[in-house]
Amino acid sequence: MVGTGTIINVLTIVIGAGLGVLLGSRFPEKTNRTVTDALGLITLVIGGLNLMSLNDKAFQQAVTPAGTLLVVIFAILFGGVAGSLLKIESRLETFGGWLQAKLSRKTNSSESRQRFINGFVDASLLFAIGPMAILGAMSDGMGQGANTLIVKAILDGFAAIAFASTLGWGVAFSAITVAIWEGGLTALAFFAKTGVPEALVSSITATGGILMLGIGLRLLKIRQVSVADLLPALIFAPVLTWLVGSFIL
Repeated sequence: MVGTGTIINVLTIVIGAGLGVLLGSRFPEKTNRTVTDALGLITLVIGGLNLMSLNDKAFQQAVTPAGTLLVVIFAILFGGVAGSLLKIESRLETFGGWLQAKLSRKTNSSESRQRFINGFVDASLLFAIGPMAILGAMSDGMGQGANTLIVKAILDGFAAIAFASTLGWGVAFSAITVAIWEGGLTALAFFAKTGVPEALVSSITATGGILMLGIGLRLLKIRQVSVADLLPALIFAPVLTWLVGSFIL
């Protein structure tokens, strides 16, 4: 059934986050901090690996070897301008704060409120950004199976355990973001019934790699990069790749 992958992904995030909250309450603060640092380092590594898509042959043939990096750079710049004007990061944080206020039956400290928001925003970004979310959802929508999303769901479930152990219940509600994002892509692919050229996929993957580096910096508390404001770059990257490729050809 189309959409099964998204449903499974949402469930694993919620279940994983629930387990993480239960486990996290049993660990000392230092252990929780170490887990978050480990996740930050792992995210940096994954982001770096995604940047290897700059060397993809189809991507290089479409925009030339020198053009791959330029496409990603301009996608990030244009995306950042668009995202900041749309105030995506601020709106996502506001939604997270609204969720926390609605769910909490007692007055919470500003620290616990911010912890919930950070968990919601950071987990939303981590689970939504990346080639597996995009390609898996589109593959599911085109009737090619939900295998990619199922694998992603398993990985996200374990990541949710680790995240929620330090960031709390906000991580569980990132499942809302994932449901909207992956569900939307699945529906789009279902009605379009067309595949995505490899060059466009590589441009999205490389751009997503830079965004994941930003998430890693956030988790390590090096710099609070407004990654959500950079999300439009994931749209600009394939558009610029197509435009440059059409011009060259």
